[in-house]
Amino acid sequence: MITFWLICAGLVAIALAFVLPPLLERTPEEPGGDDKREANLAIYRDQLSELEADLRNGIVSREQYQQDRDEIERRLLDDVPGTDRVTKKKPKQVASRTPAYAIALGIPVIAVALYLIVGKSAALSGVATASQAPPTSGAQAGGAMSQQQIEANVAALAKRMEQNPGDTEGWLMLARSYVGLEKFRDASNAYAKAAALKPNDADLLANYAFALAMTNGRQLKGEPYELVKKALRIDPQNASALDLAATAEFQVKNYDLAIDYWQKLLKRTPVDSELAGRLTQNILDAKSLAGKSAR
Repeated sequence: MITFWLICAGLVAIALAFVLPPLLERTPEEPGGDDKREANLAIYRDQLSELEADLRNGIVSREQYQQDRDEIERRLLDDVPGTDRVTKKKPKQVASRTPAYAIALGIPVIAVALYLIVGKSAALSGVATASQAPPTSGAQAGGAMSQQQIEANVAALAKRMEQNPGDTEGWLMLARSYVGLEKFRDASNAYAKAAALKPNDADLLANYAFALAMTNGRQLKGEPYELVKKALRIDPQNASALDLAATAEFQVKNYDLAIDYWQKLLKRTPVDSELAGRLTQNILDAKSLAGKSAR
């Protein structure tokens, strides 16, 4: 596991190298601006780290890596004010969203591939050799993995966890991978294993609640909402838990409570972000419904 964490630290350092210089150079702005900007930047740090891992593990080609990185940087410039010096790049062009979707869908694959490579030293040589081999006929253009390869990696991780049930990070990777495959019941079971080992992690509990709700017809009442409440007791500002709590109250027509949760989250969200737009619309919908029910 030491090797695993060293690699993670290295990838985080690479991501920080992209975003910290412009942050240090920016002039002071209105109070709270840095917190909002940091929330957006954290997303891009994660995406850059995952893309670097993807390249290292041979999942994407150098050409695909450059294309995806350009797309991330373009969205960074659009979403985060004051980051025009993050990197030198070509004039802004209208780009397809396909690379961005590919990155999002590939997150579970990257996590599983990285875990299989460095999670256990006994398996290092065999898996590393496989990752360096030329793409098979099932691989997609640009080095992307086929659905069959993704599912095979997830199945291999699931089998590994049977032999190593005390590995919290392994259960989390497996759960996220199942969510990516929309196997929410399996994801719930994996999150339950992780939560038993790490019961005071607000993010883990919120993700567990989401997976349970998806297996329950997208309804949060009952056990999913109890998990959300526990997450908020641990971290009252947890973004995922606040959003889920608002949704849970909205589902049972407690519109005032839903608005309160969404407003708390909106205060911590970058004004021009897509999330801010969604939260604002949710609040307007809840206010409209609250007004109708009061008549």
